[in-house]
Amino acid sequence: MLSLFTFPFYIALGEHKWLLHSFTEFAGMFIGFRYYLYLRKTEGDTITSHNRLIILIGAIFGALVGSRLVGGLEDIAQLKMAANPYLYFYHNKSIVGGLLGGLFGVELIKYAIGEKQKSGDLFVFPLLLAMIIGRFGCFSMGVYEQTFGIETTSKLGMNLGDGLMRHPVMLYEIGYLILWGILGFWVNKKMILEKGQRFQLFMISYLLFRFFIEFLKPNKIYFLHLGTIQIACVFGCIYYGLYFALKKKA
Repeated sequence: MLSLFTFPFYIALGEHKWLLHSFTEFAGMFIGFRYYLYLRKTEGDTITSHNRLIILIGAIFGALVGSRLVGGLEDIAQLKMAANPYLYFYHNKSIVGGLLGGLFGVELIKYAIGEKQKSGDLFVFPLLLAMIIGRFGCFSMGVYEQTFGIETTSKLGMNLGDGLMRHPVMLYEIGYLILWGILGFWVNKKMILEKGQRFQLFMISYLLFRFFIEFLKPNKIYFLHLGTIQIACVFGCIYYGLYFALKKKA
């Protein structure tokens, strides 16, 4: 794949230039949230507005903590050398950590308030949209953000700013998320899923996708030759495995 771009991408506003990534991160969250509000209005919600707000707060705080925790642990050597470890965690983020942290934040809040209904289905398509927009921002940074792939001789290889042909894993993920969205809409129209299954399918499939796609990234390797994100994906899949095992016994 030929390099048609210059990395990182900038947007010129008057005499100033701004990184595109700084806009896509905000745009993803804003558009995703607006889409969530639209779906809640059109599809309906059996959870009360009060409890839904508390669940959202749990999701946000859980995602913030999980994102920074997993992101900060991706490169332990850099973490040890950081002058301010707290600041290092703050500046490093991970979508996988955000999803898992949001999941556990929601479950803890729901347990605390006694909410037993499944709450994740309404988040799936807004999350997909927000993640697609966010990944375009990651792609716009090329090798100037730690989301690029390893070198490759494949025709899919792309110069991401350092003169080397690399796997554009950000584009692979965008393609995967778009495909998931198309299939998700089709399933939503053709099949009747149990409440909560849409979110569960999304989480399990995304964790599996990220586990395997991480082999195409120059990650630091730790336990069992796996990177931090892959280890987090394993824990997430174990959580769902235990959930379904306990559900079957009940």
